[in-house]
Amino acid sequence: MPPFSILDLSPICEGGDAAQSFRNSLSLAQHGERLGYRRYWLAEHHGMPGIASAATAVLLAHVGAGTSTIRIGAGGVMLPNHSPLVIAEQFGTLESLYPGRVDLGLGRAPGSDQRTARALRRDLDTNADQFPQDVLELMDFMSKEPRQPVMAVPGRGLEVPIWILGSSTFGAQLAAHLGLPYAFASHFAPQQLMQAIEIYRTTFQPSAQLAKPYVMLGFNVFCADTDEEARFRASSWQQAFVNLRSGRPGRLPPPVEGYRERVGPAESALLDSVLSCSAVGSPQTVRAAVDAFVARTGADELMVTSQIFDHQARLRSYELLAKLRQD
Repeated sequence: MPPFSILDLSPICEGGDAAQSFRNSLSLAQHGERLGYRRYWLAEHHGMPGIASAATAVLLAHVGAGTSTIRIGAGGVMLPNHSPLVIAEQFGTLESLYPGRVDLGLGRAPGSDQRTARALRRDLDTNADQFPQDVLELMDFMSKEPRQPVMAVPGRGLEVPIWILGSSTFGAQLAAHLGLPYAFASHFAPQQLMQAIEIYRTTFQPSAQLAKPYVMLGFNVFCADTDEEARFRASSWQQAFVNLRSGRPGRLPPPVEGYRERVGPAESALLDSVLSCSAVGSPQTVRAAVDAFVARTGADELMVTSQIFDHQARLRSYELLAKLRQD
């Protein structure tokens, strides 16, 4: 099995608040560190009632202070929302605090609805089409010999490892062209997965950061002692995803028995599509699903997300998954 890492959306559960989500996020990162997970990443989203990781760099500083060895990073920072200089300074600060442990994943989606994106953007001319230029500008700010006169302090010379994130072939082409590692959001948008991997691997150009292609894939895991319990735990994420795609975003709901059997055909088809990059079940069931996914994709690393309502059950899911690599 390839290495496992953790993707955390810092979910806000029904009956909870952001403060509880932050305590849970630190607990999860510490748990992952003990279990041997390679990275702990947070995702930037805005204006979503069920996701608390909007101020990604701030929350990463909190997690970094409570851990010592696991890599911490953004999966990702939605660069169209920000000035490259600000991100260079933020992640230069993180790298200065936790040297050798910081990753910076960059995406070109806003991570929000259009109205929220408009409120976030630094000026009216900013748009996602500038993403490649913004990536190059950000990399230059953190290089040892930047070409631009403005200095990122801290940031200059720290060369925080950059990843390109994507859910389409655009990010694959950019990552290959720049010689950067590529993370695909197959945990919620698997439609172009195989095409993007093929483009990335066949057109990859080596760089100072990376000599050969490196693919990390998002993967949902809901692991419990039995298949029945795992399906029950997964129903929270299924409800939240259907609500989001139906224009009713909310907090992560508690699990319910028999949810999949009660949804309509459109919702069922939606979940079937997303669940193509998921493993739900006992350790034996999850092992079979992970093995099949890795065999199909050749993933170099899996970025595992587990949107489970009960925090202890979430920790247990990651624990059972980690044991699969030890067997």
